[in-house]
Amino acid sequence: MLVLTRRTSESIMIGDDVVITILDIRGDQVRIGVSAPRHVDVHREEVYRDLQEANRSAASPAPEAVSALSELLRATTVTPDPPA
Repeated sequence: MLVLTRRTSESIMIGDDVVITILDIRGDQVRIGVSAPRHVDVHREEVYRDLQEANRSAASPAPEAVSALSELLRATTVTPDPPA
């Protein structure tokens, strides 16, 4: 991990197009500004983790849904008539 010391109004560059600026320091809180292109997602870490968990939950079906679908498919399965 890179550790840097910055004062209010000083910035850090990430790559060519992301700028992190220290806006205010009060006690143990630091306000920062992030300037980045629209295609770069910027989230607080806790929000990012919540988004990741929500995506994982949405991507994996609930066991009840799988069971219900299995029952539905079993009930609608049509067996072909034997050849005459």
